[in-house]
Amino acid sequence: MIDKSQLMRGTLEGCIVSIISKGETYGYEIVLQLQSYGFSDTKEGTIYPLLIRLEKKEIISSKYRKSPLGPKRKYYFLTKNGKEYLKEFNVAWNDLKKIVDNVLEGE
Repeated sequence: MIDKSQLMRGTLEGCIVSIISKGETYGYEIVLQLQSYGFSDTKEGTIYPLLIRLEKKEIISSKYRKSPLGPKRKYYFLTKNGKEYLKEFNVAWNDLKKIVDNVLEGE
């Protein structure tokens, strides 16, 4: 049986950047959005290291804001580098998707 999590891990970073590009958001909300899109096995423990890595690469940035419930939340937003990264990710993803589709369809 195929381990879907292995296939999805390689695209998770780009998907996170795409979610953040739609508006400032925080970690747990990103997890919920990914789960709603089908990344059902995604947990906070998977997402936070990726967010840290994306922040170190200056693809995203963050700031703390008051939360309506409890302590402050760390909100993430895209940087200029992040916008460029997302464009490049979309091109790379579409190229890879086309190649895999060609193989699977026998072309």
